[in-house]
Amino acid sequence: MLDAITSMVVNGVTIEAIDKGHDGGTGRPILFLHPGIGIDAAAPVLAALAKGGRVIAPSHPGFGTSQLPQGMTSIDDVSYFYLDLLDQLDLRDVLVVGVGLGGWIAAEIATKNSTRLSRLVMANAVGVKIGDRETRDIVDIWALMPEEFDQLAWFDPKAGARDYKNLPEAESLSAARNREATARLCWSPYMHNPKLKNRLHRIKAPTLFLWGMADRILSETYGRAYCGLIAGARFEPIEKAGHFPHLEQPEEFARKVLAFADAAAPAAPRIRRA
Repeated sequence: MLDAITSMVVNGVTIEAIDKGHDGGTGRPILFLHPGIGIDAAAPVLAALAKGGRVIAPSHPGFGTSQLPQGMTSIDDVSYFYLDLLDQLDLRDVLVVGVGLGGWIAAEIATKNSTRLSRLVMANAVGVKIGDRETRDIVDIWALMPEEFDQLAWFDPKAGARDYKNLPEAESLSAARNREATARLCWSPYMHNPKLKNRLHRIKAPTLFLWGMADRILSETYGRAYCGLIAGARFEPIEKAGHFPHLEQPEEFARKVLAFADAAAPAAPRIRRA
């Protein structure tokens, strides 16, 4: 298996990307879209997913060391960037896997153009408003101290604890950029695109919703309602995991993703004739 942390330029925007190539860089392309906390090349989930294909895990524009160009101000904009990336790399039959904010990006991509996609996996995704205007669907993460966030986001809060004062400079800068980019892209409207909900019917790719059941940033009710907005989407829980199931249960997460990817395509509905 070939591993590489590389950079690529898409429409003049330079981003960093992790490329875990299976069988010398060939095999089913798996585009992994990370949540707001970013992605680590050493994350076990990437190696686990790479057993089923070539994993490409970019840092979104503005995250990690990736550039955030002027004019890119929303997740809607980011989704067009990824459509350009898929075209530039000429990737076909792509399995798209998104967690949290990455799940939102995945949904935005699939509503616009799914010709290069094979299947869609969204885990603890944000991106839509489910409740009424007086109901908060998603906890205000900006009102939380790090310790409070960890209590709500993780099954085991210790898993998310980080000593930011003593992190290596590169890691500290990356964490700060991840937080800044999340705020720039998701602050208003908070963590959703008001137009996305009415576009989800356009998603034609078979879709799996994975859900870390200990998530208290989002509720199971939110996740099931979101899943129900996509025709034929299936909801599967992941126990002993919170908002980041790919990190707390990487092997189980990858097993479910790859089993879904390898399953037979659902039969097209039969047309009844009078």
